[in-house]
Amino acid sequence: MLGVERGASDAELKSAYRKLAIQFHPDRNPGNAEAEEKFKEANEAYQVLCDAEKRAAYDRYGHAAFGGGGGAGAGGFEVDISEMFGDILGDMFGGGRRGGRSRAQRGADIRADLHLEFSEAVFGVKTEVSVRRHEICDRCKGSGAKPGTSATQCQTCAGHGQVRFQQGFFSMTRTCPTCSGSGTVIKDHCDKCRGTGRTLHERTMQVNVPAGIEDGTRIRYQEQGEPGVHGGPAGDLYVVLSVEDHPFFEREGNDLHCAIPVTFPQAALGAEVEVPTLEPDGAHATVKIPEGTQTGREFRIRSKGVPVLNGRGRGDIVVHIDVKTPMKLSKRQRELLEELQTLTKPENAPEDKSFFEKVKKIFQ
Repeated sequence: MLGVERGASDAELKSAYRKLAIQFHPDRNPGNAEAEEKFKEANEAYQVLCDAEKRAAYDRYGHAAFGGGGGAGAGGFEVDISEMFGDILGDMFGGGRRGGRSRAQRGADIRADLHLEFSEAVFGVKTEVSVRRHEICDRCKGSGAKPGTSATQCQTCAGHGQVRFQQGFFSMTRTCPTCSGSGTVIKDHCDKCRGTGRTLHERTMQVNVPAGIEDGTRIRYQEQGEPGVHGGPAGDLYVVLSVEDHPFFEREGNDLHCAIPVTFPQAALGAEVEVPTLEPDGAHATVKIPEGTQTGREFRIRSKGVPVLNGRGRGDIVVHIDVKTPMKLSKRQRELLEELQTLTKPENAPEDKSFFEKVKKIFQ
């Protein structure tokens, strides 16, 4: 029935049974009597073969070992849905429990936003962030019961946390609706936490931002989130960083880019220009502009950029030259430029000549 060899391992049996159980489950085949019958047969076969004694008897005597009634007799089968499909559902929905009925649950993760100035992200900073989270109630110590009282056993499930119900041929179990699986109920609630066992607090957390961090980075602090349930571990705190833009520099990786305006005479004759940096002492760097520099030319100031995150070294400052054309000219400036224009002939400007030759070829 399960489609496995005689010497199949327990893992192979379980895998084969799961496939058939999912394929022929009544919920997936409503009104299909044949599928329901196959589901029952697969369950019967698994109930026999997963038990070492029953399997040994079946290997020797076949169905006759059970009086022709299969592995569970005439009374039907008792099925624990959570145990049969818990790990399958866990794989499908990204969680679930494995290996037992532990009620412990991990606490929820929480988020805190932290805004940084540009220089703080570049060089790192130690700062604080405000966090709102639930913590164990200090009055009832997390029990949820009024001090001097305690939780009592749930009468619906007799403290098991699960209840059984009959559905056709099967006896199934599910989480108790009265106690939500805890096995206990609280009659007199703690007046501080109202029976939840937790209270909301606002805490100030110390945050160490490393140098070289980027906008949108998340810093994780383990078990600083919401507390766990029934002894489970606490969740994590994620501090999400947002970095302000800089009015002069633009960051690309570990490099800082900036545009430096220079006058036409500076670009033509060459000059030395000062470039601001982000150094804590406010120091400037000097860039030598050679004569004949054109707009868009780049110069690098080595190791004055952003430190490498969790590493060594720093990026560069990349200076982009922007040659500015004057908007208004004095009479004397105009005279000098007109004189310069007469001295600048096309044959003396091979670069300009080659440019026009290229344009001419494009439109031929």
